[in-house]
Amino acid sequence: MLTAAGCRSRRERFLERIRPTQPLLLGDPLHLRYLANFHSDPFSLGGDFGGLLLLHPDGCCKLFHDNRLFVPAARQAHADSVEILPWYDGQSPGRGPRRLLLRDVVRNHGGHIHDALNDPQCQPIIEVLADMRRAKDDDEIAILRRCMRATDAGHAWARAHVQPGMTELDVYNGIARACTAAAGQAVIVYGDFIVSDGPDRRVGPATDRVLNRGDTLILDFSVVLWGYRSDFTNTLVIGGLATAEQERLMDCCQQALAAGERELRAGNACQMVYGGVVGSFERNGVANLFPHHAGHGLGLTHPEAPYFTKGAHETLVAGDVVTLEPGLYIPGTCGMRIERNYLITDSGFECLSGHQIGLT
Repeated sequence: MLTAAGCRSRRERFLERIRPTQPLLLGDPLHLRYLANFHSDPFSLGGDFGGLLLLHPDGCCKLFHDNRLFVPAARQAHADSVEILPWYDGQSPGRGPRRLLLRDVVRNHGGHIHDALNDPQCQPIIEVLADMRRAKDDDEIAILRRCMRATDAGHAWARAHVQPGMTELDVYNGIARACTAAAGQAVIVYGDFIVSDGPDRRVGPATDRVLNRGDTLILDFSVVLWGYRSDFTNTLVIGGLATAEQERLMDCCQQALAAGERELRAGNACQMVYGGVVGSFERNGVANLFPHHAGHGLGLTHPEAPYFTKGAHETLVAGDVVTLEPGLYIPGTCGMRIERNYLITDSGFECLSGHQIGLT
């Protein structure tokens, strides 16, 4: 989880940039996670509900949430004070619709949630916090590393166990179990678990489709812990015997990944990273088979800035956590994609994903 010191530092930096003259009331779940480690556990009865954070110009903050959110994820929040509002005690009627319980908090503190989209102050608040989230702090990176280790375990399970006759859902269930065991707690596992026979089937959730020998199975998934997430990919040939064409396409993807890696360092333009990936595909005569971005930023959301696309305008900064994900798709034949995650440094990068890439 995020540390108290990390949350305090982020609040101080945010206030230094915004310089408010009055308290700010924040309600966006991303902002409450980032600034106060307040996380409404999706595996609980509070999964669709949240809280409010009152942040004073002097840095003091107060968290408000209902009593049914008083679970470990809420108890671990970092704020100077917490007010728990009674809603439902399991013995007497609830105090109206749960969503309205925090309404008096809003009324009593100026009548505004300042990061709500209809508030005049929302744009600078959201833009500053989004910009701050680019360069990850040490406590954020620690969580991301845990996500990566759990995702490595899921890919390792797939490599060891996927075989003809299984369904995509069988694969998802096995991967989810392996990720959960590696994380040591319940985690969200989402993404693409899909047999690809070309560009029309390159993303999507697991279905009851049966895996046949020779199919290419794209496994592009994320593990979520406390709102932070991984995102990396491999493609397997079912049955373990790849054709010469499948091997050629995988080799092209791996060359493109390496070309993108050569551009990963703080100060480089994201357009250079995209150009490295596409340039490699062009040299191999397969650029027409590459229809999507070359990667993106990663953290509390997915995707997030920066973006490796044609016309990208961002520049990499130290602390960015990003992906590279080259893929190639032949209509009616096969599709494949690979992906790694990286921490950007002044001199280059650290690869955060340790899974094995390869068709077999």
